[in-house]
Amino acid sequence: MAISREEIEHIAELSRLQLSEEEIKKFGPQLDSILQYVGQLSEIKINKADLQANASGLVDVWRHDEVKEWPRPEVAEALRQGELEGEQVKVKKVL
Repeated sequence: MAISREEIEHIAELSRLQLSEEEIKKFGPQLDSILQYVGQLSEIKINKADLQANASGLVDVWRHDEVKEWPRPEVAEALRQGELEGEQVKVKKVL
């Protein structure tokens, strides 16, 4: 399946690329080769168990964010170390 010149120009337009005549001739066969390889990958048979496999065994752990009031001594310490900007404590840059 050879990719046509019109398809190359359409892909370039979608990618917002301006290709010269030389670039179209150069990249056309390369793009065709890539699409043929992707076509080969789509022919591979896999079962649903493979899609669910997790080799690392890691599991995402989620928790809900909860708003908690600061104990007063911590607020006072934060205020001593920084400036107030509105109702927020302004601190020094980390990076």
